[in-house]
Amino acid sequence: MSAPQKPQVVIIGRPNVGKSTLFNRLVGKKLALVDDQPGVTRDRRLGDADLLGLAFTIVDTAGWEDDDPTTLPGRMRMQTEAALAGADVAMFVIDSRAGLTLLDEEIGRHLHESSVPVILVANKAEGRAGDDGVFEAFSLGFGEPIALSGEHGEGFSDLFQALLPLIGEAEEPAERGEDEPEYDPQSVLKLAIVGRPNAGKSTLINRILGQDRLLTGPEAGITRDSIAIDWTWHDPANGQTRPVRLIDTAGMRKKALVVDKLEKLAVADARHAVDFAEVVVLLLDATRGLEHQDLKIASLVLEEGRALIIAINKWDIAEDPSGLFNGIRAALEDGLAQVRGVPLIAVSARTGKGLDAMIAAAFELRDAWSKRVPTAALNRWFDSALSANPPPAPGGRRIKLRYITQAKTRPPGFILFGTRLDQLPESYRRYLVNGIRRELGFDAVPIRLTLRSAKNPFDDKNK
Repeated sequence: MSAPQKPQVVIIGRPNVGKSTLFNRLVGKKLALVDDQPGVTRDRRLGDADLLGLAFTIVDTAGWEDDDPTTLPGRMRMQTEAALAGADVAMFVIDSRAGLTLLDEEIGRHLHESSVPVILVANKAEGRAGDDGVFEAFSLGFGEPIALSGEHGEGFSDLFQALLPLIGEAEEPAERGEDEPEYDPQSVLKLAIVGRPNAGKSTLINRILGQDRLLTGPEAGITRDSIAIDWTWHDPANGQTRPVRLIDTAGMRKKALVVDKLEKLAVADARHAVDFAEVVVLLLDATRGLEHQDLKIASLVLEEGRALIIAINKWDIAEDPSGLFNGIRAALEDGLAQVRGVPLIAVSARTGKGLDAMIAAAFELRDAWSKRVPTAALNRWFDSALSANPPPAPGGRRIKLRYITQAKTRPPGFILFGTRLDQLPESYRRYLVNGIRRELGFDAVPIRLTLRSAKNPFDDKNK
């Protein structure tokens, strides 16, 4: 007797939205050729996918193009249509960084005419650059888009949740809890150490590892490549072990001072390491205090949506430690207005002071960064916030705030639906963001709040 046929999921989208990268991620191998040039995939390609225990056949297809059927792009489209006809689920992929195009809308209309269930995937959603495209994708009419990154492997638990009711139960995946958590808290913590040259980043990592793993010295700029090292942390509070991937980076000087080509490449590599990380430690030099370049690095980390910790190194030789700590805390409150209460920890790479506290804070911050609030709880808070401080009424016409939903995590992103939102003051927006952070357990992580007045997918529910 032959084995039962696996359900088939077909990836559909216009050229160069990352379909083959997503295919490779799901099959766990680089079976499909990937390149920036559109049209690399021409034929259907099948692979065995296993997503958190959910087994299915994934089908990579050519980019959907509006061409005559007799041309090569037209024949490629016919192959895609044939794949759709035999599919159990269509995974409609858009490029969240590029936003919607006319071709995306055409594909959407075609899929609405099909009887195949559609999951809308907003790919390339790592970092902040894809947020607008994710929210814009609501207008395609397929419900809430799944924001993920095929290249970085982010957002796949959301994809699992969307696929599960369509293609069957999972086969007892080891990582799944009862409600399929947003992420596995026991997974490897990706922790990058950044800062100005000679702040002691490599020395700090050597101290954490208990060995001279990284080259150090008084000369600035010894580290060029970002170095990732897997390590196991023994939590002194409970005796548990936790996996950590430590990422050492090149020192980031002021842009005007970076003229050497190798240093430019090293700084670019450090910025890429920030994008790869979950939590970033900005290391300060206690003998120099907080400088403008430190604030620029901190802002870069927050703009990329990463959770941030600031550690003051060389604490063992600091002059007036109490005054230094309080001065840096006050300067951070002024200089990092977008996120209040960033953890500030005194450490010493030479003595080991504060290192366990720093690692523990990183795990706690990642939990908050990965948190998803149930819609019901989110809107209970929302109703309470509006009652306590109603939105203003410019010109005598009140701004109406209808509904809020959490669209993504890592970093947390929320969509606020309402009317006349273009007149909502920035102060009221900050009031909402601060309330989300304070009341819903997001601590000092960056939060995205996007306002949407038109094409509200929840209108029917809120009339």
